[in-house]
Amino acid sequence: MTNKKWKNSLFSLFICISFFLGACSQSAGVGESKLTRTTTSSPQSTSTPSLTNSPTQTPTNTPTPTMTLTPTITTTVTNTPSPTYDFPYIEVNVAAAHCRYGPSKSFLHAADLYEGDHGEVRGRFIYSDWLYVKFDKLNYHCWVSPYVVDVVGDISNMNYVDYDLQSIGSFDLYDPAQIKEVYRRGDEVTIEWTRVPMTEDDDRGYLIVAFVCKDGAYLWWTKSFEDQYTTSYTVEDDGTCSFPSSGLLYTVEKHGFSEPVNIPWPQAQP
Repeated sequence: MTNKKWKNSLFSLFICISFFLGACSQSAGVGESKLTRTTTSSPQSTSTPSLTNSPTQTPTNTPTPTMTLTPTITTTVTNTPSPTYDFPYIEVNVAAAHCRYGPSKSFLHAADLYEGDHGEVRGRFIYSDWLYVKFDKLNYHCWVSPYVVDVVGDISNMNYVDYDLQSIGSFDLYDPAQIKEVYRRGDEVTIEWTRVPMTEDDDRGYLIVAFVCKDGAYLWWTKSFEDQYTTSYTVEDDGTCSFPSSGLLYTVEKHGFSEPVNIPWPQAQP
């Protein structure tokens, strides 16, 4: 190769290299320019708040209130022993006496009593001072006069007890007496009745129990008759009380008393 050709070739190479370098440089600048224009700066990634599981309050197990039963006040019955009541007691102070089925000496004999017999007072009568007694030697109660016994204890607070003549025994053998007539003469009332035939062994007569009036006092009054042959009686009754007088008639035999018959009592005239 000639020097001239070599120089031309070298010059062409130089031109070519210069051109290449310039193109590359230009190309790089253009590229940068394009990058600047086209590359949109994407918005900084706004960190979208991710739904953070905010701590959900775990429900606390609130204990379900248990029903506490209010205790019922139960009264416990305590068997407190009642104080034992000491009945007043009596002792017969005469050689012999009677205990009877009612609170006066007009009532039927119930038992023989002897000095030293002991018993307990269980009651008293409201219209007389006789005592209702359970004697140790008897399995039943009867009435006794306070004048034939010694009393130990207070009888003033004893309960009043009534007598019950129909509880003594049956009266099936004989009919009750019937009232024939009752009349008044001034302050006296006379009562008449029919006779009830009884055997001599059974015969204990009759009994009148009445409320009569004397001097303004209303009195409980009794009268007994020894046998069946006494069929009338006159009693004093002045009619000065605020309550009317009245009475009952019983037929009596050794086993007991009949049903009572009412006495139609004549009232006093003002």
